[in-house]
Amino acid sequence: MSERITSWHASPSKPAFTPPPGAVDAHCHVFGPMAQFPFSPKAKYLPEDAGPDKLFALRDHLGFSRNVIVQASCHGTDNAATLDAIAQSGGKARGVAVVDPAIGEAELAALHEGGIRGIRFNFLKRLVDNAPRDKFLEVSRRLPEGWHVVIYFEADILEELRPFMDAIPVPLVIDHMGRPDVTQGPDGADMKAFRRLLDSREDIWFKATCPDRLDPAGDPWNAFAEAVAPLVADYQDRVLWGTDWPHPNMQDAIPDDGHLVDMIPCIAPTPELQRKLLVANPMRLYWPEEL
Repeated sequence: MSERITSWHASPSKPAFTPPPGAVDAHCHVFGPMAQFPFSPKAKYLPEDAGPDKLFALRDHLGFSRNVIVQASCHGTDNAATLDAIAQSGGKARGVAVVDPAIGEAELAALHEGGIRGIRFNFLKRLVDNAPRDKFLEVSRRLPEGWHVVIYFEADILEELRPFMDAIPVPLVIDHMGRPDVTQGPDGADMKAFRRLLDSREDIWFKATCPDRLDPAGDPWNAFAEAVAPLVADYQDRVLWGTDWPHPNMQDAIPDDGHLVDMIPCIAPTPELQRKLLVANPMRLYWPEEL
């Protein structure tokens, strides 16, 4: 694997929707720069550099105030690039790490000091080779106070993962709603299964994100809006939103980030829902000391 790929829009449009003051892009990534932060030898893709300078310029262009930077799989368990971006943010970014389950307490404390507030477990076989549930459970019991676990999986393994998720003793955040088939609509089998998961625990959050990944019809992603808006309304105190920039593995269907932002009023049509989705909820999870 030697050819580097670009998966983000070179000049995204300015969104028509204006996010409320203090809005948080609660799911984004950084890639490299590779010369400073080499990619993992196990990486399934080799992206071009998409560092904090590009991320923060996009944040300002889209009208957001803060970022939650999620460790990208191409960097493996070396969180240096994510920590560097947080350090450059002037307090406007927090992060989610990917760690070796054998990580020690001192290393966890150092991640906390660097702005990390959760760890991510990835169950997508095309991105990771090994997802040891027993070791994931063990490390989830040793997390610093106030941390949570982020889980990324596809809808077809949701039921299989239920016992594992039930055993995690800290709050859960589900990436991209567990990738449901949004063409089934709001009452489809995938959404019903996901609602059962949300109803099983009051500390399960989710990200109403990635129409570009989940809606096969493409922009303007109407099936996504129809399926997801009721979910946002019904679980409005446990939902987050993010751009997913720089859109890993989306090089063949690169979304316009301005259009992604303009999806927000389609899934959260009232100012109160928008405030919860973009400000109140992510602040509660990542900057509780400022509330």
